[in-house]
Amino acid sequence: MRGRAHTTAGADTTAGAGTTAGARTTVRARLLVLLTAVLALAAVAVTSVLHATARADRRDRVQSGGPEVTPGAVSLTEQGRTEQGRTEPNRMVFRSMAWGPHRDEIVTVPASSPAAPRTASGVKCLRFYAAAGTGVCLQAVHGPVSDTYRALILDARLKERRRYDVPGIPSRARVSPTGHFAAWTAFVGGDSYAGTNFSTRAAIVDVRTGRLIPSLESFAIVKDGRRYTSPDVNFWGVTFAADDRTFYATLATQGKTYLVRGDLRTQTVTTVRTNVECPSLSPDGTRIAFKKRVPGLPKDAPWRLYVLDLRTLRETPLAERRSVDDQAVWKDTRTLVYALPGDYGADLYEIPADGTGTPRRLTTAAVSPAFLG
Repeated sequence: MRGRAHTTAGADTTAGAGTTAGARTTVRARLLVLLTAVLALAAVAVTSVLHATARADRRDRVQSGGPEVTPGAVSLTEQGRTEQGRTEPNRMVFRSMAWGPHRDEIVTVPASSPAAPRTASGVKCLRFYAAAGTGVCLQAVHGPVSDTYRALILDARLKERRRYDVPGIPSRARVSPTGHFAAWTAFVGGDSYAGTNFSTRAAIVDVRTGRLIPSLESFAIVKDGRRYTSPDVNFWGVTFAADDRTFYATLATQGKTYLVRGDLRTQTVTTVRTNVECPSLSPDGTRIAFKKRVPGLPKDAPWRLYVLDLRTLRETPLAERRSVDDQAVWKDTRTLVYALPGDYGADLYEIPADGTGTPRRLTTAAVSPAFLG
């Protein structure tokens, strides 16, 4: 019995040693796998940082053949010029996307020579618009963990007058023809009805008093002649009339988009037409330029530019055949300007507003234009 016990004990000792050695081997193997993974992730991180640094360094260098940009004074009070009985804009201001030390700054060029050397203001914006001596500039504030965003109301010399927090990534910006109101739209996550998708917030501020309407979702909605409520309502793309009361915007609900006419005094919006996005009211207040989803086009490029006559509600398709994901700007009563992807982010194009003609590139490396005068 003792022998068998001794033998058994010996067998148990050997098995224990083997088990311990196997466990050590497994631990070492796991540690080796973990170390390899950590080193691989570190290598990826270092490579990403070096790539980002190199790209940032390239962004700070003036690209060969790119537009000439120099610092200088930029004003938002340029007067228009009269030609053949029509008032033509005198200056164009926009966000320059040309690589170099002035990338993302608001710059100005003569409206008649959009490819001319640019004068850079030193003010950087993600989205920008200006009218009647008032500018709105949507900016990113870079933090150690994530970015936040803000809207600056600027005076005619691009000096900050007011500042507001923006709850998401800036998308659209507009100023009323009088300069008394400004609006912006941001993409926002976290709404329960939106799931993993983004929703939007459209805000309007009275520049004179500073009073902010943080979301148009607080406005009463009249749809098809009746009061309408739904938890999935979203607004974006505000455009103003000259009466300091009327505005237009896009309303999205239940999978459809609508052009709505808003009233700042009664705080109501009324649906006008379906399948309208990013409206832009003409200087004479008679037409709306907008992008429209056209059946049969690719899901990632579904839009075409149209102009809607507000009196007859007749739509005119424009001659631009590419998908334009932008809120077009009226250069004057006859011409629309919009952005399309370019080598340095975006380029600006123009097209007649009556459906004739062909697209013409105005300038490269530019976005968020406004025409002064």
